[in-house]
Amino acid sequence: MTLSAQGLSVQFGARQVLHDTGFGALRQGQLTALIGPNAAGKSTLFRTIAGLIKPQSGTVSIHGQDLAQLGVKARLDRVCFMPQFFTANAALSVFDVVLMAQKQLAGWRVSTDDMTAVAQHLHNSGIGHLAEANIGELSGGQAQLVSVCQALTRKADVYLFDEPTSALDLRHQLEVMTRIRTAIKDRNAIGIVALHDLNLAARYADHLLLIGNGKIRAQGAPAEVLSDPLIAETYEVAIETAQGPRKELNVHAYVEHSAA
Repeated sequence: MTLSAQGLSVQFGARQVLHDTGFGALRQGQLTALIGPNAAGKSTLFRTIAGLIKPQSGTVSIHGQDLAQLGVKARLDRVCFMPQFFTANAALSVFDVVLMAQKQLAGWRVSTDDMTAVAQHLHNSGIGHLAEANIGELSGGQAQLVSVCQALTRKADVYLFDEPTSALDLRHQLEVMTRIRTAIKDRNAIGIVALHDLNLAARYADHLLLIGNGKIRAQGAPAEVLSDPLIAETYEVAIETAQGPRKELNVHAYVEHSAA
């Protein structure tokens, strides 16, 4: 199974957000990081893959099947999207919103097995202590942890995580990225995670997509993309990569100042 996109163009009014862009086959069991500066088109690309935005042109395909040909439920069965900003009824508890994810595609009769599964998901995500808290009472970081848990409760072929670590401290960033990568590999699914931190991308992703000005500009292994001159051009900074003592790839970015 693979995920690919070709010729995607998305326009809002007079503003062109995606420009006839796409990417080659992303494979099962691999985590891809979507990287690029603010307003590059990451969220729009995710929403287009998820079917929340209809492109003016282009296709998104799973193993050659155009997702636009699927009904809403069939597409939800195949693609799970975690948006950048978590939204839920503020009167619901954390347990409730994860239970909704557990039952979303399988009817609404709640069984003992469902209750047990939700409790286990909360425990595995390190947020069991928040089970009875109202969503509206959570901090930004706590809400983000719940959103990741809710997404991973779902069973899907493709998982899209839009900046799942942006509100988290360092320990929780590492835990969430480890949890996401492990789930993608264990489920043999296709995963894409939008990240601003290039070191997180280098550490956890098997594959990178670089987007800038609404176009995918580079695609490939982290070492390959992060050493491509296009990345410095896209971010408008100087970027250096080096191998750390554990053979991990470290990325250093800085702004070059011209001599006065």
